Amino acid sequence: MVQRFARELLSGLTVAIVALPLAIAFGITATGTSEGALVGLYGAIFAGFFAAVFGGTPAQVTGPTGPITVVATGVIAAHGLEGAFLAFIMAGAFQILFGLCRLGSLIRFIPHPVVSGFMGGIALIIILGELDQVQKSFLIVAATIVLMLASARVIKAIPASLIALVSIAAILPFAEPLLQNLRIGPVTLNGAVDYIGQIPESIPTLNIPDFSGSVLLTLVLPALSIALLGSIDSLLTSVVMDNITGRRHRSNRELVGQGLGNMASGLFGGLASAGATVRSVVNVRSGGRTGLSAATHSVILLGLVAGLGAVVQFIPLAALSGILILTAIGMFDWESLRKTHVAPRGDVVVMFATMIITVLVDLTVAVAVGVAVALIVHFAQSRRSKASVIQDETGTYRVDGPLSFLSIDRVLTRLRDDEPKLSLSLDKVSYVDMSGAKGLLTFLDHARGSDIEVDLDGLPPHLERKLVTLANDEQRDNLKIISGRAPA
Repeated sequence: MVQRFARELLSGLTVAIVALPLAIAFGITATGTSEGALVGLYGAIFAGFFAAVFGGTPAQVTGPTGPITVVATGVIAAHGLEGAFLAFIMAGAFQILFGLCRLGSLIRFIPHPVVSGFMGGIALIIILGELDQVQKSFLIVAATIVLMLASARVIKAIPASLIALVSIAAILPFAEPLLQNLRIGPVTLNGAVDYIGQIPESIPTLNIPDFSGSVLLTLVLPALSIALLGSIDSLLTSVVMDNITGRRHRSNRELVGQGLGNMASGLFGGLASAGATVRSVVNVRSGGRTGLSAATHSVILLGLVAGLGAVVQFIPLAALSGILILTAIGMFDWESLRKTHVAPRGDVVVMFATMIITVLVDLTVAVAVGVAVALIVHFAQSRRSKASVIQDETGTYRVDGPLSFLSIDRVLTRLRDDEPKLSLSLDKVSYVDMSGAKGLLTFLDHARGSDIEVDLDGLPPHLERKLVTLANDEQRDNLKIISGRAPA
């Protein structure tokens, strides 16, 4: 028990170190000022703590994320910080309402290509937003990225972003005279170096915003947009956590926890937040298994805030840009992008349409259009929306119908019966899309990890081709073994 408790606390410390530079970077990006460092940190502290305590995904870490920062930037620009904090509180209230109305269960109907395209679009927006710093201080941005890539390979115990941030901030005072207005012919490699500058050191205080009717009306749509986006972002992270841990999150409770977190964040002057995939994965891999580790990360950040002002002012903005750019590059679904030439054409269209609309139009519009196009593609391929699962007299589960984003969650829920052996027949599966294939491959991965023997009987050629094409090397070997095509 004591060992388990200590592991949770140490995992929380690790995540806090990872979250520190990201919270500062996202906060400054959203506000455009040095005060944004505290706004980002307060978001990680308050939204992170309340979502960890009241949420429905054990060990999930909440804080400022790329998608939320993109939307928050527009809200702050249009309504100022005070108006934005009120919008964050309203967004939290909407999320609580979503959870109470049990809308969290709808996450299962968002197709995998929509998620891939959405995250890719957000990554592009973040990268495009940092081009100004790349133009001003190309060498520092490049050095930050190279340091992160190198340190991630050599030093596993300390987050690469923290190593790069500390190294650049320590070296720059000596190297800055050499870097000022450095050029090669007409090309400027480095101009003036911008720093965060002095930020106020203070303990966060509760601020009750003006809830007058006219102000509320102007903020309803921005708040609803933040609530929808934050809910989708958080629940997608919950799905990733399920895939890693093999457990099932409680989506509606997670929305309530996220809503309470965003309300608290807005009341204390913090940035709206959502479930953060990278930080959550770091938490699990560091040994975190419950909300204690995620809550500990917020408490540690709160302890650091009081003494950060004197240190943070010397951090170059170009180093934060490098961290954000590499974070954005990691947000792309590279596995799906590499397989666009062999993936179902309809799914590829959905993915790129979602990505383009995310960049050029709006985030929530992109998700809506992506789901609509996915539905059109699905019904063009299969008139049935659901697949039935029947257990015959031999104990074999027989799946009949399409394995798609509309049915895969229901099918896999039916198959999770905790038996040591599972016999599965897929000979009547009429159609499979990327969501269905990915879901089935992940399920087979977890079955192997849980020592469940799967007997895959009746695998039709069209389904086998799709699965083999979309599987990674490890999944492909596992598929051959359980389908009887290779020795165990």
